[in-house]
Amino acid sequence: MTAGPEPHEVSADDLRYLLAVARVGRLVAAAALLGVDHTTVRRRLDRLEAALGARLLDRGADGWQLTETGRAIVEKAAPLEGIVEQVVAAASGGDAVRGTVRVAAPEGFGSLFAAPALARVRAEHPGIALELVTSTRPLSLRGSGFDLAVTVGSPAGARVRAELLTEYALRLYAAPSYLAARPAIRRLADLEGHDLVFYVDALLTVRELDLAAELEGMRLGFGSTNVFAQLEATRAGAGIGLLHAFMGEGAAGLTPVLPREVDFRLPFMLSTRPDSPAVDAVAIVRDALRAEVASRRGELLPPR
Repeated sequence: MTAGPEPHEVSADDLRYLLAVARVGRLVAAAALLGVDHTTVRRRLDRLEAALGARLLDRGADGWQLTETGRAIVEKAAPLEGIVEQVVAAASGGDAVRGTVRVAAPEGFGSLFAAPALARVRAEHPGIALELVTSTRPLSLRGSGFDLAVTVGSPAGARVRAELLTEYALRLYAAPSYLAARPAIRRLADLEGHDLVFYVDALLTVRELDLAAELEGMRLGFGSTNVFAQLEATRAGAGIGLLHAFMGEGAAGLTPVLPREVDFRLPFMLSTRPDSPAVDAVAIVRDALRAEVASRRGELLPPR
């Protein structure tokens, strides 16, 4: 029977390098986080794998991802960064919460809801560094690269703790000039033949957003993966946009179309990576996001 590694053979500092790669998913980004060259990160990871006698990372389509063994080790090693932050705080004579929290969110929600919430966290807790990454893509199955993530629908298969953050509405909007040049739209059947502004069907990776088929008779006239481009195209008269209500409602140059008949409700889920090292900081950011949506519920779900 092969003996396992001895504790003195494993460097705690090398574990910090593994934690950094687990956080950001890429060697270059981890190197920037640690203030070293990416070759140093690679060398430290090789040394750690040799000391433990196990492969900890695999290269995936979106960067480096933890193996089963790597994930188990990261979960055990996660408190190391928190301990270091506490030591730094103690040495400086303070007890403020410290740490880096990366939040992933869809671009619309991230820009209009997450950004102001994170700005307030930063003002109240200057020891917390914040990173906001916007994307509508599903979470990685291994759940690395973020501490908190807001997604449309549940992160199927991802090894994270997920909870409902809020529901939000998608409704139809059009430019007044677009509507004035066409017959009045008074019922669903009147939508037939109109151009739809929405996501690009072939590039849609979130099944909950596959809603174009629900609007029978409409054809996709302008597709974009960017919700702000959808908004501006609708405002410019490219068609009738199926837009986030928190972007379209009350927006200059837009008129609601059949708001009672077309009102899709989708969930924003909030996921937490279980091996996130900055536990206290993550809890503060999580509470800030929940407070933000609670105070602005009327924008997410405007009355019909």
